[in-house]
Amino acid sequence: VEINQSFPKEGWVEEDPKEIMQSVYECMERTCEKLSQLNIDISNIKAVGVANQRETTLVWDKETGEPLYNAIVWLDLRTQSTVERLITKTPGQNKNHLKHKTGLPISTYFSAVKLRWLLDNVDEVRQAVLSERAMFGTVDSWIIWCLTGGRNGGIHCTDVSNASRTMLFNIHTMDWDPELCRYFDVPMEILPKVRSSSEIYGWMVSSVNACLGDQSAALVGQMCFTEGQAKNTYGTGCFLLRHTGTKPVMSDHGLLTTVAYKMGKDEPTCYALEGSVAIAGAVVRWLKDNMGIVQSSSEIETLAAAAGSSYGCYFVPAFSGLYAPYWEPSARGIICGLTQFTNRNHLAFAALEAVCFQTREILDAMNQDSGVHLTQLQVDGGMTSNRLLMQLQADILCMSVVRPTMSETTALGAAMAAGAAEGVKVWNLSPGHLPHITSEKYEPQINSDESEFRFARWKKAVQRAMNWETTEPCCNANGTRLSYLLVKLFQQLYEMFLMFPEP
Repeated sequence: VEINQSFPKEGWVEEDPKEIMQSVYECMERTCEKLSQLNIDISNIKAVGVANQRETTLVWDKETGEPLYNAIVWLDLRTQSTVERLITKTPGQNKNHLKHKTGLPISTYFSAVKLRWLLDNVDEVRQAVLSERAMFGTVDSWIIWCLTGGRNGGIHCTDVSNASRTMLFNIHTMDWDPELCRYFDVPMEILPKVRSSSEIYGWMVSSVNACLGDQSAALVGQMCFTEGQAKNTYGTGCFLLRHTGTKPVMSDHGLLTTVAYKMGKDEPTCYALEGSVAIAGAVVRWLKDNMGIVQSSSEIETLAAAAGSSYGCYFVPAFSGLYAPYWEPSARGIICGLTQFTNRNHLAFAALEAVCFQTREILDAMNQDSGVHLTQLQVDGGMTSNRLLMQLQADILCMSVVRPTMSETTALGAAMAAGAAEGVKVWNLSPGHLPHITSEKYEPQINSDESEFRFARWKKAVQRAMNWETTEPCCNANGTRLSYLLVKLFQQLYEMFLMFPEP
């Protein structure tokens, strides 16, 4: 059930928490209806699992059960000035200052800076924190709390894969870190309890006993339980995860170190290297909703196939800056190489190529970090139904791309984790018991020289997209930056004030 997104200001992306829950209830009702039509007794449902957007941030009132603000979506850019301020205050202005604990760079992507914005800018949130009524969570925490009773005893928890995307969680100790919370000035009492990814958290009509961030769920759904296995999910964004075993591996090439999953209270924690791309499927939505180039998402394949090439047109969809491997929030989207010959078919082709080029950048970084090159890429997600995209991906990577016939592996992974939980155990996820997966394979059809040429041209376009936007406001009518200078002046005065003790 598609959830609406709102864009109150440029760079802001929000969702309605109540609509999120309504979509969950609607999905459950539809599922029960379909089971009944198949003559399956719904009492046979043994467990419920949750997979969710990992960094989307919510705060709600535990007494009223009401959200205190809209959910701030992972793509949101309103915290760019917060991020720049935090980086400026780190030794050497290093965005990786916290990476040794979190596995993450300081970025607009993660929850801590979104929570900091809410605490700084939303009076209802501040008041709820002061009166000890506030609860913070990512989407999983909100859903589980609501499903298990809400203000009437709802369980306030998250799992390790979601907690590891907040920048408040220590991926070595596997718990909230007091030093990180002090760094972001976040009160620890509003944080959810951290649990494993597969255990009974609480009860509704059936028990809720699996929780995984969406990309971890897809890793499980692709059955990547062995070190070295990898998958790439094509959704709104694009997320390539590689299983690195039971020890976190730090990246030297712009990737994230994240918790993959912990399949039970007493099971080991497994980690992954991740390359996150902000805009993949979202570029198709942009071509449809903003530009009117296509009438439906499926139409882009037809248009791109009619062109057969971008004819030198390159698209960098850095609508929310660039994520891995650059972590550059100042980048913005550009289209290069336009001529009088360029038409909407070429733009459609360039948009699909951009998704593939971004994946290629991440795969190159992952190969450099691991020292072991992947020989094929397992893929999933809604965009993989686009056969042209899958063929382009094989061509640009110069390797096989393997798509399972059941492409919604995120939902499948949540179901697998729920079914494998202690106390349920309807599924066995040990290697000898995993089912055979039917898949479709795409092989490269162009030579590697052509692939390298196109990729090099796209990287030139990326450099032109860099350092486009800062947090400075636009010039006024006289061409000055008075507003910006005044803000800077007040910031400096405030910092000077903090240096002196109270009289």
